[in-house]
Amino acid sequence: MLKERLEKLRLKIKEADLDAILIIKRENYMYISGFTGTYAYLLITQNAAVLLTDFRYTKQAKDEAKLFEVIEYEGRLLDALNNVIASNDIKKLGFEENVVTYKTYIEMKKKLKVEKLEPVDGMVEDIRLIKDAKEIEIIKKAVEIADDAFLHILNYIKPGVSEYEIALELEHHMKKKGAKGTSFETIVASGYRSVLPHGTASNKKIENNEVVTLDFGAIYENYCSDMTRTVFVGKPKEELYKIYNIVLKAQKSSVESAKKGLTGKEIDLVARNIIDENGYGKCFGHGLGHGVGLEVHEKPSLSKRGDIIMENGMVVTIEPGIYVENLGGVRIEDMVVINDDTPMVLTKSSKELIVL
Repeated sequence: MLKERLEKLRLKIKEADLDAILIIKRENYMYISGFTGTYAYLLITQNAAVLLTDFRYTKQAKDEAKLFEVIEYEGRLLDALNNVIASNDIKKLGFEENVVTYKTYIEMKKKLKVEKLEPVDGMVEDIRLIKDAKEIEIIKKAVEIADDAFLHILNYIKPGVSEYEIALELEHHMKKKGAKGTSFETIVASGYRSVLPHGTASNKKIENNEVVTLDFGAIYENYCSDMTRTVFVGKPKEELYKIYNIVLKAQKSSVESAKKGLTGKEIDLVARNIIDENGYGKCFGHGLGHGVGLEVHEKPSLSKRGDIIMENGMVVTIEPGIYVENLGGVRIEDMVVINDDTPMVLTKSSKELIVL
């Protein structure tokens, strides 16, 4: 598996006419090397694969990154990199332009002994787009943990309980079930706050006759899950029932359309058209979804600008929403694996309206 990833990256390095690439983004070096620590620099050529780290991680790197020469360096990192550059005759070096800061770039340009320092965009991320069978199994487990937490939290949501308390209970339950942590800061948005698509939990208490939107995910073996459900407490205003059914229809229809060969833009349009036809087009301002893997937000994008064509093995979210100020908001989200014409829905929690 790691060998295949390394081979794919080397092909991309060759196509870009580079001698080597420097990788420092954690998700990328984990994916390519297998090393899961929090500090590493990979330098990869057609013939060499070097992992530089410090004393804290040397043993872990040697245990996990079996295909890499692990170098423990002391002193200045750029001096250690120059030693590797010299021993491998590297003249054209690529770096992750979306990761390296301008300050670091200036320093590298000044001190690294290469003829050309070339910015590279998304070289490893493009390989990460397609998940293999093992990755999908791990993601399934992360989704199962979140599904289990949703069932658990339904018995906890009631008037008088704060959004913070709900978020804490969700996170505690996911960790008890094996989660390493949460994929992102848990969103619990109730009542007037449910119009905030990213309304992270506050000290607001749940009241009777309002909606509660829960958006959360678990990290399992470094892979993320992401799900959203909206539930009703008591009997909110009648229009919210109507909005829920529109969002549900848009969500189910776009899940069914998440097929190989379509662009993210085309899938997004399925949900957008349904919401627009029902008069709420201006109330759906975000994209339909995004890729999920080692990061909770990664390629591909399912949005108005989503031009990546879906391929089997891509894992995406489908999460349309309607948000009406001074009324409330509804969002429903599943994780889906692209699988020819039969999307594999990973999220198993019920999407039918739940009234607590």
